[in-house]
Amino acid sequence: MKIHDVIQGTDEWLKLRLGKPTASEFSKLFTESMEPRKGEMPKTLLAQKVAELWCGPLPTFGTKQMEDGNLMEDEARPWYEFTYGVSVSTPGFVVSDCGRYGCSPDGLVQNASGLEIKCPAPTTHVGYALAEKLPGDYAAQVHGSLMVTGLPYWDFVSYSRFMPPLVVRVERDESICARMAEVVAAFCDQIEQANEKLKGMK
Repeated sequence: MKIHDVIQGTDEWLKLRLGKPTASEFSKLFTESMEPRKGEMPKTLLAQKVAELWCGPLPTFGTKQMEDGNLMEDEARPWYEFTYGVSVSTPGFVVSDCGRYGCSPDGLVQNASGLEIKCPAPTTHVGYALAEKLPGDYAAQVHGSLMVTGLPYWDFVSYSRFMPPLVVRVERDESICARMAEVVAAFCDQIEQANEKLKGMK
């Protein structure tokens, strides 16, 4: 993996992601059971990635809940460091060895593992905490981050100011990573082919 030390959300970070599928988008390529998706979601992501190559970063629309969640991440990270006695760095963007896809971890734990932090609404947090497992909505993102980085495990954290946080350790599964790498590589091929097709239409 190659680590780009930029600040997430900046123009530099957005430019690094242009045309590259990222772990936060892998749920558009994989189901919760980590099977390749069919239908409109992959097609929409393909169009988005090609559009980025032509137009640059596309507009996104945040919500107050998303903004609050981002602020609470800054509370969750030191809580995790204190609780587990580790140091967490915040890389901007991590690119796979092949350079075609990447991820933006919420933290790298002494460069030995990764960290994904979510700060959901209270009701959602309770659901996650009682289930005591990686939520299906984030399976593709977490396994995809493991695939991109090659690291051995990833901690998923659901953090709440008012309730006990949930920490779920997800071990690297080589069979899942290999399947994801194959599907994502094929998707990158589709991006290149679609981009060339568009060039031929000028």
